[in-house]
Amino acid sequence: MSQTAKTRVLTGITTTGTPHLGNYVGAIKPAIEASQDPNVQSFYFLADYHALIKCQDPKRVQESRLEIAATWLALGLDTDNAIFYRQSDIAEIPELMWMLSCVCAKGLMNRAHAYKAAVAENEEAGDQDPDKGVTMGLFGYPVLMAADILMFNANKVPVGRDQIQHIEMARDIAGRFNHMFKGQYFTQPEAVVDEKGEVLKGLDGRKMSKSYNNTIPLFSSEKKLQKLVRKIKTNSLEPGEPKDPDTCTLFQIFSAFASNEEAAALREQYVAGIGWGDAKNHVFDYLNAHLSAPRERYIALMEDPAHIEAVLQKGADRAREEAAVTMDRLRSAVGLGRFV
Repeated sequence: MSQTAKTRVLTGITTTGTPHLGNYVGAIKPAIEASQDPNVQSFYFLADYHALIKCQDPKRVQESRLEIAATWLALGLDTDNAIFYRQSDIAEIPELMWMLSCVCAKGLMNRAHAYKAAVAENEEAGDQDPDKGVTMGLFGYPVLMAADILMFNANKVPVGRDQIQHIEMARDIAGRFNHMFKGQYFTQPEAVVDEKGEVLKGLDGRKMSKSYNNTIPLFSSEKKLQKLVRKIKTNSLEPGEPKDPDTCTLFQIFSAFASNEEAAALREQYVAGIGWGDAKNHVFDYLNAHLSAPRERYIALMEDPAHIEAVLQKGADRAREEAAVTMDRLRSAVGLGRFV
């Protein structure tokens, strides 16, 4: 199959936090499986420009970039097939963002969910200025996201429901650019939402999220993992009393990693009245066994940042090879081409 016939799938990973079990189940695992598909040209990037919108702590951004790159590599991302790069290594992306900003209607950005939420918060707080605390980064980041996607003419962009609007905006901006400059410069990307996608619950039974501080980091030490699994909220039913696996966070986390047969076996133990202490030990042992080999690879990678850097530079070279050609064409389209 030729390069051009491959479906192009693009995924960005914001570099502000430490990856947790919820990230793995919801996004990382399916993406890594896709990276091994020879019929797909995958683009995976560390969205470190996006990180600056929310995080002005340079040390945290730097650490998070390293942790997230190490996580994806430790879990088996195929960097020979997929193109894996840092957004900030592709100088053409902010250049494209500026071009797209010049055709993007401000009214379109006024409708972006994140911006509207910030304004609503200010109005509820009774602030005179509805834009208090709103940076141009927050306001314009759907244009940066459009540049990420359109630079590589991605066909499909796997996203959560909350991001569908941004893909629609990218389509709108692409259509407007094509129309204004009379050419098929950009393909129309499609949002791919996994309706069956698992939203893992955290320690307190709410959605696992760093904003709730209820996460289980993917590569916690054995001791820390055991401590966190023991903290998972359960009810007060005694050993011997039947328990409902379908409403239990502990069972949900186990099922996300276990095979159907293993989940069915634990389900029987719930009905038979397994004690919470035994159930937690069982889940900890299983997760620990499942994660111990990638944890070792992760630790080795974190101790060898030069290797991670080399992998990302190789990815950036491949990405820029294409981005440079695209930008040459776009510069000519808008009147910024060379004179000779």
